[in-house]
Amino acid sequence: MTISSTVEQWAEGATRFIDKHNNAVQMTLTAVAASALTASAILSYQASQRRFNSKVLKQELHLQESTTPSIELSTIGPNSALSFDESLIEEQLARNIAFLGPDGVKRVRQSFVVVVGAGSVGSWVSLMLLRSGVQHLRLIDPKRLNRRNMAYHAVANLEDIGMAKVQVLSKHFREIAPFSAVECCTERLMVSNMDTLLGGRPAFVVDTMDNIDEKLALAEYCHKHNIKLITSMSAGAKADPTRIQISDVSDTMEDPLARAYRRRLKMLKIDRGIPVALSVEKPLHPGTQEAPTDFRSRQLPILGPIPSMFGMSIATYIILQLAEFTALAPPPVKLKDNLYGRILYDVSDRERKTYNNHEPPFDIHDIVYVFEEMWQAKSILTGPQDRLTLVRWDRSKPLTYLNAVCMSRDEARAHDALPPNTDLLKHYGSDIVDHVNKQFELEKRFQKFWK
Repeated sequence: MTISSTVEQWAEGATRFIDKHNNAVQMTLTAVAASALTASAILSYQASQRRFNSKVLKQELHLQESTTPSIELSTIGPNSALSFDESLIEEQLARNIAFLGPDGVKRVRQSFVVVVGAGSVGSWVSLMLLRSGVQHLRLIDPKRLNRRNMAYHAVANLEDIGMAKVQVLSKHFREIAPFSAVECCTERLMVSNMDTLLGGRPAFVVDTMDNIDEKLALAEYCHKHNIKLITSMSAGAKADPTRIQISDVSDTMEDPLARAYRRRLKMLKIDRGIPVALSVEKPLHPGTQEAPTDFRSRQLPILGPIPSMFGMSIATYIILQLAEFTALAPPPVKLKDNLYGRILYDVSDRERKTYNNHEPPFDIHDIVYVFEEMWQAKSILTGPQDRLTLVRWDRSKPLTYLNAVCMSRDEARAHDALPPNTDLLKHYGSDIVDHVNKQFELEKRFQKFWK
């Protein structure tokens, strides 16, 4: 039997079957066609929904990341239609009332605090301020929660992934203290919007940002507008909770990131008056000792509990200050103003008598910066001394940041008396000259980033 005859027999059999069962075949074909149309419609609808959701998400992200956003502060707080039993609020704050007294807690409750950053440190600051009775918070952070944040965020759970961090906090804060007002801002804090985002005369601004340029801009704004500021240094590469402390920015010598922050603050003529949360522990990972010029230049590993301790230390400091709790004094300002004044007089006198320069090359802020930040209050020749001053390194050039070294007064007189053609490398040795050149190069890097 050939293939063609087989096909003809199969066709004849199919024709007889269709003729015999015409109605059943029509109904079957109709059902198949209807099912296909239904499936096609469902798939088309689902594809359309996916495209729509993707478009909406992209629009949201674009608005969030825009550099010139419109400023809107959404408030999550007390519903005017609801009344809160004051006795229940006082019961919730009973332990704080016992510690700070009724008047102290009243001052805390009436305070307004702005927290910049709602991540590892900022979320804990915000949570503990809320739990301690602060009834007006403004949270500023443009970022969204991701799974990596779950290791150290104060309140987030898996359902919150993808939400704006400030919205995550406000969502949970409603359940903790519904009588408090929480303003959420998903804008990036910039110089152009600080008047808006920091408006309302906050009692404190908390800086938990990790970008040094943004931290400096915030510090300059708060200093100019007389707003109290407390800032957090990095919790990265730290593990010892007993070494965490609150210090004035003038007394932050151990932490390399704090040194970079303090050094550039002094370029803004700000050398004191900003409390700083930091760990004086030596970083546990190599490569973290040298002061970086940009916080984001290093991705330091973070041990989950440590940021929470930074945050709770900051919250504790703020609560005690708001309550005017006098048993704990603010961190001391460890600056040696009398010493700086003497060095300034000595430098001006030497420039006038030795180099016939009657224009003072430095002011008091320059003296503090060069003496403390560049040379760590040590002679380049003999280390720590009692009678230190600043002197030209290359005597043929004027006294500037890049030509000023620290010596004892006797060493400075001997240095000034050297013959004009003295080879400093042969006179002082390669170790001294290399150390001086290294510091000058580091200062050039700082000035480059500053400009």
